Amino acid sequence: MTSNRLSEETSPYLLQHKDNPVHWRAWSAETLALAKAEGKPILLSSGYAACHWCHVMAAESFENVGIAALMNAHFINVKVDREERPDIDHLYQQALQMLGRRGGWPLTMFLTPDGEPFWGGTYFPPEPRHGMPGFADILKAVAELWREKPAVVTRNVAAIGNGLDRLAEIAPAEPISPALIETITERLEGLIDREHGGIAGAPKFPQPPSLEFLWRAWKRSGRAFLREAVLTTLDHICQGGIYDHIGGGFARYSTDERWLAPHFEKMLYDNAQLVELLTLVWQEERKPLYAVRISETIEWALREMRLPEGVFASSLDADSEHEEGKFYVWSAAEIDAALGERAPAFRAAYDVTEGGNWEGRNIPNRLDRLSLGSSEEEAALAADRARLLALRETRVRPGRDDKALADWNGLTIAALAAAAQVFERPDWLEAARRAFDFIATRLTTADGRLLHSYRAGRAKHMAVLDDYADLCRAALILFEATGEEALLTRCRDWAEIVEAHYRDAAGGYFFTADDAEALIRRAKIAEDAPLPSGNGTMLQVLARLYHLTGEDRYRARAESILDAFAGTVRRGLLGYSTLLSGAETLRDGLQIVIIGARSAPDTAALLRVVHGASRPGRSLSVVAPGAALPSGHPAAGKTEIDGRATAYVCRGATCSLPIVEPDSLATALRD
Repeated sequence: MTSNRLSEETSPYLLQHKDNPVHWRAWSAETLALAKAEGKPILLSSGYAACHWCHVMAAESFENVGIAALMNAHFINVKVDREERPDIDHLYQQALQMLGRRGGWPLTMFLTPDGEPFWGGTYFPPEPRHGMPGFADILKAVAELWREKPAVVTRNVAAIGNGLDRLAEIAPAEPISPALIETITERLEGLIDREHGGIAGAPKFPQPPSLEFLWRAWKRSGRAFLREAVLTTLDHICQGGIYDHIGGGFARYSTDERWLAPHFEKMLYDNAQLVELLTLVWQEERKPLYAVRISETIEWALREMRLPEGVFASSLDADSEHEEGKFYVWSAAEIDAALGERAPAFRAAYDVTEGGNWEGRNIPNRLDRLSLGSSEEEAALAADRARLLALRETRVRPGRDDKALADWNGLTIAALAAAAQVFERPDWLEAARRAFDFIATRLTTADGRLLHSYRAGRAKHMAVLDDYADLCRAALILFEATGEEALLTRCRDWAEIVEAHYRDAAGGYFFTADDAEALIRRAKIAEDAPLPSGNGTMLQVLARLYHLTGEDRYRARAESILDAFAGTVRRGLLGYSTLLSGAETLRDGLQIVIIGARSAPDTAALLRVVHGASRPGRSLSVVAPGAALPSGHPAAGKTEIDGRATAYVCRGATCSLPIVEPDSLATALRD
């Protein structure tokens, strides 16, 4: 099979490489069989469509006829879209770490025909450069190693395999206690950049799970610095260059410590998480800046990321016309020509100078002023931005990866549904529901199993744990917003599939199903990456199901996750924010019950109070008069008072006295 086979694929990333002179193949059993038949090692290259350095390595090496000839002569070459096949990418990222290397993309790994890794790295230049070996030399050296020194390959395979086995081990440990959570809070607190927010140093990633963890810690402890850490970070993210002030939406990370210069790719999952976090913090702070960024980011997602089917595309590229950031940056002359007499005011507000603030060009930002101006100022600047957006639309746009991923859409649906309730935006709720319904039908098999990826009319690849966890959580938020029992049922059904096919008998959940394509290891992940961990999110889902239903099986499953990863958390301490937030939800989550007709004005008044309170981890049930809560719920048997919508606030097995006045409910939630 001496040809490039990627034209048969649907992944935009794989299709980007279909014309390379490299004889690329997608990962498959057929590909592994070919490697065995020819006795060749596998060169695995994993990346994604919006990845700048993936584009660089493609242009330098994979389009280079000489380098391609080396690859074709000595290796079976496999391209993997890390978003389409996170199971494969995660496994070999872990293997790279066993070699003492930092992971990242493009990932370059060398495997035996059985898929066992023996060496690897990330980006390599075509020739030696800046202390890095050249890719052509690496290809020759690895080919010689495979041919002449099989004992070294065998030794490397064994060492990496032993390391991967250790990662999966469950170590006995004391339970995750409130004291341990406080210790981790203090450790994370010490890493915060007090001037710019975020973790000190560069590059800087937003890390919404860690910010939510700190926000929860402030709500729990009242320690002022925890609140300030979150607000300082969000202020700088919202006003920095990491935010696209012209078109809306956040880039993946900042290359500097000030949040000025982004790596310009925009990922759906970052924007979803930031919208939900900003909504949570806005409930407490009521900062106009946050409300504006939430609205602008959602409008960007609906305008630029929503597909005709109602689901959302994965990402926008960092590059256009082979240049990073070209679509997003401006010269002072361009601003002057577009805005005329308004140009000086706009340039002053957005840090636009003749010399530029980034590589001779300007990234619009408002870091010199971390709050909005007067309504008149903001209205004038909004008109300026609209003119610049229209001008920007005439430029060559970055590529869009238009595959829809179940887990990333789950995060987006949850964010839309949460923001819709808080800001009373039924259009956002409708967008969330439409995306959810599409996934529940078109990305679901006849036996109710989820698929991971959809593009060009084809749903592909068995779902990973994150798909179920994020969509379960989205279903619960939609259930709270609409009261439709079918959404709760859907979540419960998915939770049973997770239990049947992803459960590890030793505790916790595997990333892949027991009947999925067999890889050399089944990973079990508790640590957050750019995405919240599936085990952490599943813990939060099970905790909320327990609070909503009172069924002890959900509590038992949640506790088994905590038991499984107690040793892992103690060894690593940082990186487990989603899991630890789930532990707090299970232990202390509020259960709010409102008994009343959902459409009645007095019910709506109480709901408005609930949606106006920042209570992370709370669950909400709206129960029609005469309907019964589950028998295991602490508010079971509670009723309306004098025919008025009535709220009960419960923690554990104890509920408040009945509350009918909105002000009284606000006090109860605040206290």
